[in-house]
Amino acid sequence: MPSLVPPHPGASSPQVSARMSLALRRDTAPELALRRALHAAGYRYRVVHPVPGNRRRSIDIAFTRARVAVFVDGCFWHGCPEHGSQPRANSVWWAAKLAANHARDQDTDRLLREAGWQVVRVWEHARIEDAVAAVRSALEAGGPTGRR
Repeated sequence: MPSLVPPHPGASSPQVSARMSLALRRDTAPELALRRALHAAGYRYRVVHPVPGNRRRSIDIAFTRARVAVFVDGCFWHGCPEHGSQPRANSVWWAAKLAANHARDQDTDRLLREAGWQVVRVWEHARIEDAVAAVRSALEAGGPTGRR
């Protein structure tokens, strides 16, 4: 999948640059909370597992035996319809960047489905109970539960 994003025009201010450099790529608070809840419920999983067919991408929470991939998507980066926003500064670049993120998510889902995986995407603002229920449902639908 070719990159659709032009070169970054630079941060609109030093404050924005500092804030964006602190954004975590993994182990975010919502992801850690879901992992803790799944572990407490007896589930065992892999973290940051490579996507079959594209090892440069990774699955946030992977149940390898059951072939269930769980992604905890941030509202800004993945375009949540409820909480997503469009920055005003560098708006053309950000529109392309966020569209490319969405296209990459769809391509990742396609690669996983073609490899026989189920994909569960959870928004960062989802209630933990709802996220655990979605994962449990996918695991039960797919056979092995991922429990020890």
